[in-house]
Amino acid sequence: MIKMIILDFDGVILESVSVKTDAFRNLFSNKPDYVDEIVDFHIQNGGMSRYDKFRHIYANILHEPLSEEQFDLLCRTFGELVYGGIIKSPFVDGALDFFDKYHRIVPLYIVSATPEAELIQIIKEREISQFFTQIHGAPKKKSDCIEEIITSSKYPLNSVIFIGDAINDWKAAEIIGVRFIGRIKPGDPDIFKNISGIERTVKDFNELNQYVGAELENI
Repeated sequence: MIKMIILDFDGVILESVSVKTDAFRNLFSNKPDYVDEIVDFHIQNGGMSRYDKFRHIYANILHEPLSEEQFDLLCRTFGELVYGGIIKSPFVDGALDFFDKYHRIVPLYIVSATPEAELIQIIKEREISQFFTQIHGAPKKKSDCIEEIITSSKYPLNSVIFIGDAINDWKAAEIIGVRFIGRIKPGDPDIFKNISGIERTVKDFNELNQYVGAELENI
């Protein structure tokens, strides 16, 4: 029986993944010999925080030192680049109806790699704060956030579903032992194909409702 649903944000609730991809290309446009590799690293590591990505990029792609001043500037600039685009990004189909229908039945949580203060502000701007019991973001790891939620709620692991759109999301679910549903944007390749531990994939909240709706409505 489902007792709780935890959701990633970008690419699960909002169609905002491309906003961050564009921001990485913009942010490193002064590194033309490396920008394609940097953007590819970003795409291949969805679900990883910008903090960890910046440190990896400088250490393993640019092979340059990264001072704390540079790091702070990167983080601030990236946040400025993406904020407006995310505020304008459309919801994944069926999201608002799903939240409105089920948030009174089971607690809904958000666990994202977006910095927590920024994430809370975005959710406030998008006027969906009322649907979520808690909102968790970086710098905490997703697996740590999920573990914290499970520990405080004391729900059985098999009654909790985490919905994400990246391999790192699945890995976080695997580490803690909760169920995992992968979201695949229509037209995108199935990155979860042939991976064990994927309970199901869905393209939007209409498909998610078809899968979990009967169980939730009987709670």
